[in-house]
Amino acid sequence: MSRTLGEMLVEAQALTEAQLKEALTYQRNGSLRLGEALLRLGFVDETTLARTLAKQQGIPFVDLDKGKVSEAVLARIPAEVAREQVLLPVMEKDGKLIIAVDDPLKRLVAEQLQFQLGTPVSCALASPTALKRALERYYGEKAEDSVARSMQAREGADESDAPIVRLVTRTFHDALAQRASDIHIEPGHGRVRVRFRVDGMLRDVAEHPAHLQAPLLSRLKIMAALDIAEKRKPQDGRIGVKIDGRDIDVRCSILPSSHGESMVMRLLDRTRSLISLKELGFEEEDNRWFKRLIQRPNGIVLVTGPTGSGKTTTLYAALSELNRPDVKIITAEDPVEYHLRGLNQVQVNAKIGLSFARILKAMLRAAPNIILVGEIRDSETAEMAIQAALTGHLVFSTLHTNDASSALTRLIDIGVKPFLVSAAVQAVIAQRLVRRLCAQCAEAYTPTEIELKALALDPRSFEGVQFKRARGCRACENSGYRGRVALFEHLEMDQNLRELCFRGASLEELRAQALASGALSGLVADGARKVVRGQTSLQEVMRVTRLLAESAVEV
Repeated sequence: MSRTLGEMLVEAQALTEAQLKEALTYQRNGSLRLGEALLRLGFVDETTLARTLAKQQGIPFVDLDKGKVSEAVLARIPAEVAREQVLLPVMEKDGKLIIAVDDPLKRLVAEQLQFQLGTPVSCALASPTALKRALERYYGEKAEDSVARSMQAREGADESDAPIVRLVTRTFHDALAQRASDIHIEPGHGRVRVRFRVDGMLRDVAEHPAHLQAPLLSRLKIMAALDIAEKRKPQDGRIGVKIDGRDIDVRCSILPSSHGESMVMRLLDRTRSLISLKELGFEEEDNRWFKRLIQRPNGIVLVTGPTGSGKTTTLYAALSELNRPDVKIITAEDPVEYHLRGLNQVQVNAKIGLSFARILKAMLRAAPNIILVGEIRDSETAEMAIQAALTGHLVFSTLHTNDASSALTRLIDIGVKPFLVSAAVQAVIAQRLVRRLCAQCAEAYTPTEIELKALALDPRSFEGVQFKRARGCRACENSGYRGRVALFEHLEMDQNLRELCFRGASLEELRAQALASGALSGLVADGARKVVRGQTSLQEVMRVTRLLAESAVEV
């Protein structure tokens, strides 16, 4: 039976049992690997950790501070590839190229190189710091890319600013490489913490000394055209960068806190292709329903859900279905996230008074067939959207509510007359994003009766059915999940619902009527379908639908 890294370190007397227990607790709280936890706590040094890890994984350890790599071996791998993948060719032995890596999981990279070079490639493990020093020694400093150049050009920066330039550049590169949707920069407790949101979950990626906070924030503020002297008020801005040939739009938001300014950056990849309704998570029956719905000549279709739940992606998928030469589509967005050929897309600009309501008022004079309003935020925008729907236009928009039924009462709460809501709204879709199980490592298991009941499934009907759960492998970075899929709840207005809405009925009455008539298809029911089909796990559905707090299921 293979021993764990912690056990091997204790056996080698490089670690005590008490230190191991403390590191395991720290690891769980911070969602780290054990090695990272040990290094942060200062219980072991990099070299000892790398030696033990190499022994556990059955691969050689190489000390890159000793000896010298020949020019012939270095020439086997291009410098750019070595820097990008953080690896170093160290020697050739018996026709096999040996590369130094800082992580055993990079054996996948060795397999790719083997295919590209046509030569057997194997890995040796080195400490990360020694590998970094060796890369700089043999290949020199990495050339500044477009981000660094744009920052220096805009600021007239000199060579003394290079470390911060490289830090910002590296942060953007790492975020894209890890498929991050957001970058969080948060000062506090003598450090600057950097976190990425990947598949909806935040993870720690770096910690910088506190003295880097001011220059780091100043760099990013200059890129976003913000006031670097203002540190007391929230600020919002945008950065446009090109990284590895990809045009990235970065939405920035700065918030003053007790420890200094924190910053969140939302990354929007303009080169990314649109996701279809099927890829997003629409089942066949839901897909047919949605396509039938969006063929209506007028009315308003709302998509609701929290920030980052994929509402805009759903609306763009609908517009892609409707985008034809004989149809005029105009959108009002903040910001324009995707550029679609054939659409007239207008960017909201609060600085010059170009709000959703003002754009909507102007676009009605442009004779559109279909209108997209990025978000209904106030009564003026809501009333304009409703009026557009009642005057022969098909209107799509988003709203922040917890479920589909709440959208009807929310419109009334912000000032729209109940009879207008009743007449104009055609349907509401509420959605959430759950993490998709990793296709390479998800494992099957038989669910308990309690788990089936939590998803409102009859245990007798699902006897012997197997669910899948997360396990973790190198392909998914040991998270058990890779990518996301949407859960949908849809509500289609019928005569009874319109009458209740006209009378100003409560949310409970509207939801009860929708369930009784079959007009409402629930979020949990869609989650259950995706769990049964192995797309996601029970734990994920419970997490996003808040079932965990309401159920006695222990997971």
